[in-house]
Amino acid sequence: MKKITTDEIARRIRYENPWWDAQGGIDEYFRKMTSRAYLDSFYSLVTQKDVNRAVVLMGPRRVGKTVLIYHFIQRLIDSGVDPRRICYVSIEAPVYTDCSLEDIVGYYRGIFNFDNLKDCYIIFDEVQYLKDWEIHLKRLVDDRIARFVASGSAAAALRRKSMESGAGRFTDVYLPPLTFHEFIRLRGKDVLVDIESGYNYKVNDLAAFNDEFINYINFGGYPEAIFSEDIQSDPGRYIRSDVIDKVLSRDLPSIYGIADIIELNRLFTSIAYNTGNEVSLDALSQSAGIAKNTIKKYLAYLEAAFLVKIIHRVDQSGKRFLKANFFKVYLTNPSIRCALFGPVSADHEAMGSMVETAIMSQLFNYSDIYYARWDGGEVDMVFLENSHVTACHEIKWSNRYFDQPGELQSLIKFAKRHDLNDTGVVFSTTIDKEGERIIDGVRIRFDPASQICYWWGDSAADYHIDLNMQSLS
Repeated sequence: MKKITTDEIARRIRYENPWWDAQGGIDEYFRKMTSRAYLDSFYSLVTQKDVNRAVVLMGPRRVGKTVLIYHFIQRLIDSGVDPRRICYVSIEAPVYTDCSLEDIVGYYRGIFNFDNLKDCYIIFDEVQYLKDWEIHLKRLVDDRIARFVASGSAAAALRRKSMESGAGRFTDVYLPPLTFHEFIRLRGKDVLVDIESGYNYKVNDLAAFNDEFINYINFGGYPEAIFSEDIQSDPGRYIRSDVIDKVLSRDLPSIYGIADIIELNRLFTSIAYNTGNEVSLDALSQSAGIAKNTIKKYLAYLEAAFLVKIIHRVDQSGKRFLKANFFKVYLTNPSIRCALFGPVSADHEAMGSMVETAIMSQLFNYSDIYYARWDGGEVDMVFLENSHVTACHEIKWSNRYFDQPGELQSLIKFAKRHDLNDTGVVFSTTIDKEGERIIDGVRIRFDPASQICYWWGDSAADYHIDLNMQSLS
């Protein structure tokens, strides 16, 4: 039987790197696309030469990882890097079936007869298709021959292997679904917002802005959906087939010891329907008929696959519980629920939990977010810094509490207990009301939920830059 020849592999590598021969850089198809807000962060990480690490780009399916890589390549070229010193390889191409990463690097080097690969950028996309990729990449990093990037759609597999084998050699970068801020920008709806200074915004048409917020909740997490009327008309088919089904059945759940895909699917469907609700291992086990240890395994996989985010509970003193018997589970993207169970409107019964999920999805890069619950009280969002409560928020899709702020007794009591009375960090969201109320000495700031979601979505990209640069120090 014939084997794939060296010439065939070299031709494929040349095909995947058209900027070696063409003027200008990447294909026009990618160049005309608007860049994700995380491009600056990604570029800074990969080009940071003080620390010898590979960057592993991971995130949910269909959020634009490959497009981000192409935009990164264009920025390298625009900054003066020799295009021949940039090599992109998609490992899923059958021609690389019997190749190791070292083999591919050797073929690339041979194409140009490079004496060395100093100042080269080598990118392995869909790297999960190569067995033991993390071992090969670790060797390449240790050899210090070039700057390396690995990316792939099987987020759970990448995350697991990166953590096991790449400690000190890999920097993991999470590319989330679109933030609401990005959604507005990509939709060309910036006209709805005036930036006064920093993160201070004035929405010109709040009714239209809220309509876009509902669009975001229904289909806004994925870049392709923004530009496709077909996807918008039936987001369920697109998200189920291209995102959910592939993650739950194809993206290597077996590495987490998961054999029963139907059982995993059933649990995920239940979680998606109840996104933002408090659950317990006991309740999940009883309702699904699944052992608690198995539930833990499933949750670990779903979180590693970036489908859900678990938020832990603190008590009224802001202290974590020794046993995390209760917690909240959020979808990382509200449009997943809409894909499974249908779109929501402003008056839909699930709108409250969808708004909370949308706002939380802007903040999943932050590690110190909790919710508080105690006998007789609950606060939706609590921010901790060095184990001290720094802010607390209630997420509502209602104007009721703006008109009757005294009903926010749990928020008021919690704020007073932690001396947040007049600090400007006690918030509650509304549909379309804004202003401040002082109740029992506590100043509460009210803002429309859509504006808060937009603000956090904008600040998330800057936080992402700071967080990842700190990981290199």
